[in-house]
Amino acid sequence: MPNKIKKRHLLDYSILIPYLVLSAVGLIMVYSSTSSLLISKGEPPTGMVITQLQFWLLSLVAMFFIYKMKTTVFQIKGFIMFAIVVISVLLLAVRFTTLGAEINGAKGWIQIGTFSMQPAEYLKIMVIWYLAYILGRRQKYIDKEFKKAVFRPMLLVGCLIFLVAIQPDLGNAAILTLLVIIMVLASGVNYMYTYLVGGAGILGSIAVIQTLLLTGGSFIPERYQYVYQRFAIFLNPFKDERNAGHQLANSYYAINNGSWFGKGLGNSIQKKGFLPEAHSDFIFAITIEELGLLVSLIILAILMFMIARIILVGVRSKKPFNSLMCIGIGSMLLLQVFINLGGITGVIPLTGVTFPFLSQGGNSVLIISIAVAFVLNISADEKKQKMDQEYQLLGS
Repeated sequence: MPNKIKKRHLLDYSILIPYLVLSAVGLIMVYSSTSSLLISKGEPPTGMVITQLQFWLLSLVAMFFIYKMKTTVFQIKGFIMFAIVVISVLLLAVRFTTLGAEINGAKGWIQIGTFSMQPAEYLKIMVIWYLAYILGRRQKYIDKEFKKAVFRPMLLVGCLIFLVAIQPDLGNAAILTLLVIIMVLASGVNYMYTYLVGGAGILGSIAVIQTLLLTGGSFIPERYQYVYQRFAIFLNPFKDERNAGHQLANSYYAINNGSWFGKGLGNSIQKKGFLPEAHSDFIFAITIEELGLLVSLIILAILMFMIARIILVGVRSKKPFNSLMCIGIGSMLLLQVFINLGGITGVIPLTGVTFPFLSQGGNSVLIISIAVAFVLNISADEKKQKMDQEYQLLGS
């Protein structure tokens, strides 16, 4: 490969440009959805967006260093296991020590002064990274020795997901579980497992929903009663609009207010105390209310294009690790979009999962940026390998 071809020349702009556009839109929507809330508290209206901007600038620095690394560094076993140990300690600390802060009923945050972090967000990228490494190394016998190749690593991942579920943070626990299933099915296991898992998932979901509705959730521990309430009202939130259905009903109002062209940036009614978590879980409803359904669909299309490009990089990758990393990252973003939109539109029960890029939250911005940096690095690596092979063929 000619020396003049540098890594910066191999940047995948079909992923980078949508990332930058969505990040800019996210900063605008964070300011719009939080300014009135902060003013009502007597605080500067730019407080939350400045914090979001700081995390994004930190993310750009992290992206630069991750992109400059060789992809072989990501496959050092000691490095990966050290990261797993760190995230495990953080999950234990957040649940069982005084470092853990309870927000919205879940003890899932580590709070030290003004600094806070949510270990469950970082676990998403760690699960993808760990499984891409393990399953990528076991390609030779993954189809024949399922228990040895797949089942044993699942025990470790399952324990980590359990620590998230008992916070309780069932939204992120669900995303992590689905991520594991997708990555295992994409790893080269027998296709019959796809049918088995799919069938079991459909039947299990129907059984759980029916059991909840028939029993009234009486068997659920009090700590998890909110799960039943969300199942009970998601089809018709207006029957309990002042209590359990309050959030979803006001999400509908926001979407209806926006119509096709919106009320104008900053002119949302629902964010002014009517819709709780307007700047996080329900940010897309506020986006529709202010910018309209048409612009919101364009934003969604840009995000879906980026996700499709990420998955395509994985599908085209020659190396198992690269392929599984990209498929996992693309799936993570796709699951978050589906679960968030499904929740705010009443297709599925609310889960408390944020919308990628748009929702306020520094941890989310940092993790998404790191994930995109992984993909950009892998895309450049795959391009370089292809160009090297073509150069060698021309030379011979």
